[in-house]
Amino acid sequence: QVQLVESGGGLVQAGGSLRLSCAASGLTFSSYTMGWYRQAPGKQRELVASITSGGSTNYADSVNGRFTISRDNAKNTVYLHMNNLKPEDTAVYYCNARRTVLFREDYWGQGTQVTVSS
Repeated sequence: QVQLVESGGGLVQAGGSLRLSCAASGLTFSSYTMGWYRQAPGKQRELVASITSGGSTNYADSVNGRFTISRDNAKNTVYLHMNNLKPEDTAVYYCNARRTVLFREDYWGQGTQVTVSS
């Protein structure tokens, strides 16, 4: 059974930093593209950042230069380092694991709340 467990969310002032972690189990972690998505109230879920099995990264324009995604395959964990946080970064952040071999596999964590106060 695949499980993705996020941690590290919380309340922070604008300009501050947080590090989110997502611990994965029940899958061959190193073969999956890992991503962080977020959903603010009344808005659609959006991609924040992703990292492929080979280490290539992709960022939403709104976070490029402020957020960094990384992975530790030995610990089956993906991280999202968030710096210079802004009130508009307030959202529930979700971890995602995705792989397409014979068919597409898509797994989600339960989410962790990030609130940035102005």
